[in-house]
Amino acid sequence: MAHDGCDLDRQWAGSYSPPMHRFTASHLHSITRRTFSAAGATHAIADEVAGILVGANLAGHDSHGVLRIPEYLRQAERGNLKMDAEPAVLAETATTLLIDGDDGFGHYTARRAMALAIDKARGAAVCCASLVRTGHIGRLGEYAEQAARAGCIGIVTVGWGQTGSGSTTPYGGARGAFGTNPIAFGVPTGDDAPFVVDYATSMVAEGKLRVARSKGEDLPDGYIVDRNGVPSVKPGDFYDGGFLLPFGNHKGYALSMLTCLLGGLSGRFDVERGTMGGAYLQVIDVAAFTPLKSYQQGVRAFLDGIRRTPPAPGFDAVLVPGDFEHRSRAQRLVDGVEVPNTIYRQIEECAGKLDVPLGEDAISASDLERYATE
Repeated sequence: MAHDGCDLDRQWAGSYSPPMHRFTASHLHSITRRTFSAAGATHAIADEVAGILVGANLAGHDSHGVLRIPEYLRQAERGNLKMDAEPAVLAETATTLLIDGDDGFGHYTARRAMALAIDKARGAAVCCASLVRTGHIGRLGEYAEQAARAGCIGIVTVGWGQTGSGSTTPYGGARGAFGTNPIAFGVPTGDDAPFVVDYATSMVAEGKLRVARSKGEDLPDGYIVDRNGVPSVKPGDFYDGGFLLPFGNHKGYALSMLTCLLGGLSGRFDVERGTMGGAYLQVIDVAAFTPLKSYQQGVRAFLDGIRRTPPAPGFDAVLVPGDFEHRSRAQRLVDGVEVPNTIYRQIEECAGKLDVPLGEDAISASDLERYATE
């Protein structure tokens, strides 16, 4: 693969909202799929990864959507991402999987790993999977939802930690020691809105800082400190040597460490440097414990009861995990997805270097069918 890198370091410098470009989901999918294919991915891999990225945009989590396209192309150019790599099972038992991503798209590896884990869980009630040699897997909620839609409970964690190195400080620490170390859970409800918890154990996912930077927005107080440990609201201070803070102080810090320990089940840790981490998936087959249909009825009744709680002052309603993503997806399928001009220009530059047209005339019938709203 031979193509030039894309500038990831441009920042929106204005003090007002930047111009936005609006795309249908099928158009964004087409652009993403064709760009990755032109960069060396097989059609199947490019199509799968495009669906996951656009799915993040539809769910309202733009930090894990098409904003990432230039980053992945740069990784491929540097030899850190094999665009056409296929995952392989290294070891397995009736209830476990060890999967090698061959340094390919983490999204594709995680999707395949979750599918295999679901199949095993249906036969053995539970399956745990550990992933090695896999890059960024994107929005963890995507795979938790995958399990939930299959009638299972899904758990997904990604953790990495090493003293003196990382984007997130330990509680009480002055330097980074962890990644953002997210964790996600998915529970089946039997309808179009599964229960989904998905969040970083840092105050915010790093991708959210990219979104704020692309829009020229400040951060809320308490998210980051600058390189000197001084609290800041400027995203640029993080990218200039600053750090994220753990959410909930010692509680988020402890959960962040847990993601590292679960990731270490892969056996890929470094005793001398004190490094541990990795990606971990777990699937629980609900039907192995109780009939799925009645469980889903119970879940829906429970969630509906919580939603009926009177809202506090300043709130319109009480939501449960998964509501935001469900509402965002429904709205954006109709209204389209907005992409900040700074991100669009990066994608445009990359597509131009790969001779990928950005027009709507390249949208395929399968792209349209995937995002049909009726």
